[in-house]
This record gives sequence, structure tokens and C-alpha cells, in this order.
Amino acid sequence: MAALGVTAVMVVIECMEVGVSTIMKAAMTRGMSQFVYIVYSNALALVILLSSSFIFYRKRPLPQLTVSILLRIFLMGVISFSLQMFLNTGIRYSSPTMSSAMTDLTPAFTFLLALISRMEKLDMRLQGSQAKSVGTMLSVAGALTVTLYKGQPITGVPSQNSSIDESLQVLPSNWVIGGILCAAGALGISLVYVIQTWILKDYPSELMITVICCLYVTVLSVPVSLIAEKDPNAWILKPDVELIAIGCSAIFAVSLRSVVHAWVCGKKGPLYTAMFKPLGMIIATFLGVSFLGDTLYLGSVIGGIIIALGFYTVIWGKAQEEEKMVEEKGNSNFASCSTKAPLLQNRSVDV
Repeated sequence: MAALGVTAVMVVIECMEVGVSTIMKAAMTRGMSQFVYIVYSNALALVILLSSSFIFYRKRPLPQLTVSILLRIFLMGVISFSLQMFLNTGIRYSSPTMSSAMTDLTPAFTFLLALISRMEKLDMRLQGSQAKSVGTMLSVAGALTVTLYKGQPITGVPSQNSSIDESLQVLPSNWVIGGILCAAGALGISLVYVIQTWILKDYPSELMITVICCLYVTVLSVPVSLIAEKDPNAWILKPDVELIAIGCSAIFAVSLRSVVHAWVCGKKGPLYTAMFKPLGMIIATFLGVSFLGDTLYLGSVIGGIIIALGFYTVIWGKAQEEEKMVEEKGNSNFASCSTKAPLLQNRSVDV
């Protein structure tokens, strides 16, 4: 029942994340800068997280912070800031559908990083390890298909007289660059999952880790964004979809999603947390085509299917390895009991 609850929470978080990406894309089509978006959303999220931490830890003991923990969280903050830059710029160049397709690489990246950090084992003599390897390659192939091959439009090309905002035509629409940036963001997500799990082993406080990480991201984003965004008028928010996008991102993405992901990483590990990323592809495709007027291309469908096959192949291999570990543990316990039985049978009783 507990596992089912964790699964339900992750599904809801993935739906919210894609929804926030769609609202952000809509705001960017109206001229909002991705640099301004990152600064304001993280600053607002920091206020929300600080207020929540004061309430949450008012009657709870807080684990002691050390220099080592702070340095590890700083490393996670640098990666978090970088992946936000990559993903937001990638969405600006492409679409939420492309972003979700590339973040489907997260399970494969997480698996490779888990191998390097020895969180996962690879033995090519076992079916489970073979399946995980094949699934990883399929995920990469699917992502390359989505990035490099658009194919024929399935839903039809929007006309010039379409009701979609004309600013959408002005934005750069480099499919390859957008895909590469989103793939780099997916690698950053995997790194955050692994580092976060590493930190939680020594500092089991998901909320405080998220607060400190958000603080680092906000401090890092201010000077970078001021240099990158030279138009002072860009920092003046309009009371429309721009304000909605920043509020939704601060509440649902930076705050709630980050805390939930940290909690799941601590309970289930980084690979389990990354398992839910392919779900975003289906949600993003529906939202992008329905509300943003994105054209659904054949390459996105083919690549999405390949990525999904690779993802579930990895999961099947993981399940096979877990079953084998349980079986070996049961055989080991049985053998241990068997070796003790003759000693009990040969014991003599004095009369």
C-alpha cells in the first residue's frame, strides 16, 4: 500500500511538471525571458520553502549541518541551476513535447550514473543486466530519433491565419539545438537524483536540503541572468500568463516537486524516481497539441515509442535482478538452516 501511494504521488507530480512547462512555453511565446523566469520562480520558491521549513521544524529536531553536507548541496545547486537553464532554453527553442521526450533519457542516464557510483551492478551473463543494457541503448536511439528526425506532420501544419499567437513564429525554432539542450537537462536531472540520494544517507532532511539548494540556485541565477538579459524592461512582469507561469513554477515545480523527488529518492532510490519521466511524453504531447497548437510529427511518435520500449526494458531487467536477489537470499537462508539440522539430530541426551 505504501508503494502504491508513492507511485500515485509521482504520477501527480509528473502531470503538474508538464503542466508548468506548458504554461511557461505559453508565457515565452509572449516575450518572457527564460532568465527572468528562473530568477523570479526560484526567489518566490525560496520564500515558500523558508516559510514551510519554519513551520515544519518548529517542533522537530533538525539534523546538524556540516561543511561536507553544505558542499554537496552546493554541487547539487550548481547542477540544478544548469539544468533549469538547459531545459527552459530548450523548451523555448522547441516545445514541451520535445522537453518531455528528451527527459525520457533520465532513466538511462540515472542507470549509467548508478553503475559508476556502484548503486547498480552489471553482469552481462544475467538476463536482467542484458535487458538494462539494451533498454539504455534503445532510450538513446529514441531520443536521437526525436531530435534529428521530424518526419511528416500528423496533426497538420498550422496556417498563417491560425489563432495561435504570432509571436510564436518569431521565436527561434531550431529543433536540433532544442533537443540537445533538453538532453543536457535530462543528464542534469539524473545527476541531481544521484547526488541527492547520496546526501540523504548522511543528512535525512528532504525539506532543508531543498531550501538550501534553492538558495544556492537563486544566488547563482541572479548575476548570470543580469548578464544574459540586458533589457531592463524584461524584468517588469506583466499581470497575465507571465505572472501565472512564475507562480505555478515556484509552487508546484521548484518547491513541491523538489521536496517530493527528494523524499522518493530517499525511500526508493534515484532509479525509481527517474522511472516516471516517460509519462510526461504522453501528457506533454496532449497539452502541446491541444492548447499550444504544436504540430505532432511522425518522428516524435516513432522516437517516443522507441524510448518507451527502452524504458520498460530497463525496468523489466531491474525487476528480474530483484527477483534473483530475493531467490538467492531465500536459498541462502534455507542452506543455513539445513547445515544446522544435523547438529540438532546428533545431539545426545544423558539419562
